[in-house]
Amino acid sequence: MRREQLEKRLNKKLRIRFGDAVQVKVEGRIIRVSGSLKRWEDIVEACGMCVIKQPGVHVVNDIVHSGAMKAPMRTPGITDESLEGRRPDVLVIGGGISGCSIARELTRWKLDVLLAEKEADLALQASGRNDGEVHPGVDLGPGTLKQKYVRKGNAMFDEVCRELDVPFRRCGQYVCFTDRRILPLIRMYAWHRRMICGVMDTRIISARELYRREPGLRPGFAFAMYNPSAGCVCPYGLTIAYGENAASNGAQISLNTAVLGMEAGEGRIRAVKTNRGTVYPKLVINAAGVFAEDIAAMAGDRFYSIHPRRGTNSILDQKAGSLVKSIASIKMLSGNAAHTKGGGILHTVHHNLLVGPNAVETYEKENFATAQADIDEVFAKQEQTAEKLSKRDIITYFTGVRAATFEEDFVIERGRRTRNLIHCAGIQSPGLTTAPAVASDVAALAVQMLGGESRVRRNEAFTPIRKGIPQVKKLPKRERDRLIRENPDYGVIVCRCEEISKGEILDALRSPVPVLTTDGVKKRVRPGMGRCQGGFCLPLVTQIISEYAGVPAEEVKKSGPAAVISYGRKGAAYDDL
Repeated sequence: MRREQLEKRLNKKLRIRFGDAVQVKVEGRIIRVSGSLKRWEDIVEACGMCVIKQPGVHVVNDIVHSGAMKAPMRTPGITDESLEGRRPDVLVIGGGISGCSIARELTRWKLDVLLAEKEADLALQASGRNDGEVHPGVDLGPGTLKQKYVRKGNAMFDEVCRELDVPFRRCGQYVCFTDRRILPLIRMYAWHRRMICGVMDTRIISARELYRREPGLRPGFAFAMYNPSAGCVCPYGLTIAYGENAASNGAQISLNTAVLGMEAGEGRIRAVKTNRGTVYPKLVINAAGVFAEDIAAMAGDRFYSIHPRRGTNSILDQKAGSLVKSIASIKMLSGNAAHTKGGGILHTVHHNLLVGPNAVETYEKENFATAQADIDEVFAKQEQTAEKLSKRDIITYFTGVRAATFEEDFVIERGRRTRNLIHCAGIQSPGLTTAPAVASDVAALAVQMLGGESRVRRNEAFTPIRKGIPQVKKLPKRERDRLIRENPDYGVIVCRCEEISKGEILDALRSPVPVLTTDGVKKRVRPGMGRCQGGFCLPLVTQIISEYAGVPAEEVKKSGPAAVISYGRKGAAYDDL
């Protein structure tokens, strides 16, 4: 369709729905939507109405959200010159699963790799706030980047997790149906997934077989669609493992490092300004999650937009783990759920149950607050999958914000106007699953682009192996006894719920990407992940960090510089009491 015709057609659609409040202008492969609307939901709807199914064509949102103030990006409270003048071959922006996996793949080559993450640890945003499912790709149609990478990435997980010493389990996924009358339709769908989309393990199983495998599901299911290739992994554990392996192979991981601006012009990024100095990279990889559009704008290469989407998950006590042994969900054929997998129940690698997520459009990129209404919504649906689910078993909950494009697909390509830039953007579900495959392709593209200036050689010293911290409670008795004899710290139990020893906590503090916070230790070896959520072990972990770092206990933080645990002992305000 010619540009003028497309522009006219889209403007007519918008005028019927929104009057003269919004307009469209087609600029090559960009559909730019502008105007002013009070409700964020209306902005998302307007931009969604302008999506056309053509590869490389993106909607850019220039609509003013007049109903709310845009919150500024959270930045670290640290300012120094530790990166001033650094000239890396590659600057990776973002310490989520995309950035860390790309950094690790880049270290297969003799390259100076710098990863900048604005948070105090890796995986503190979307990569640490999702359900950890390794998707089979059964719900993705052909022709998208999601579908291209999900099958390839899924097949790589056994080897990647073996190399990085990360727990991974192919537990299978059941999508359950109550109406037997639609069985012929679902059989056709399963055939299409196998023969057209290449998801070869898709099959239909009977109710009898379903309940033999998963007796804890609610009665009344007629059949299920089953994919044994689906699995689960700890999402922040995998991200940290990627980062640690990258660091061990020579990459520099710079935490508390926010990109604040760029000097760009004549088709190149010349300098990147951070709170820790100005960096002069040869190549920039934009893996900034919900802020990928902002980074693209700094680089003069904004040709897509991100509309954040919140999702809430609940974690249940391990005693509820026997209710569902795999991944299960009820499939509802009505309702507005076109852009979400609808959540489910997942038996995690740590033997908890995870329930969720839901999907709520939001303009707030970093609002991770959890509302009771979101938990209620998730449970109302998933109680239809397993009716014995109980909110009384919740030990914690969390909310993540996904980085969706209006096309609901990834953006993985070199800059269109900026030559030394690669975008890895719009990475929402199944971004965890696709990460190994995406990282491999992005690293190959980076090497190709850098190779135009000088030859890039293989890093013969690269090792894909990362040895994880020993989990003392899982070791055979003889091996555990030997370990304790060699180092008595492994015999000092600090976290009773998860049976975590002082030795494991000290190992976490000595890791290739050390984070001297209680949450940093928690994410690496799990003290505080159990039923009491740190009620017993938090003071002990704090004291261990204090002694290791040689700082007073009140200087130890929970998750970052502003996350105070203790304000110290008796203060001046209490001296007269």
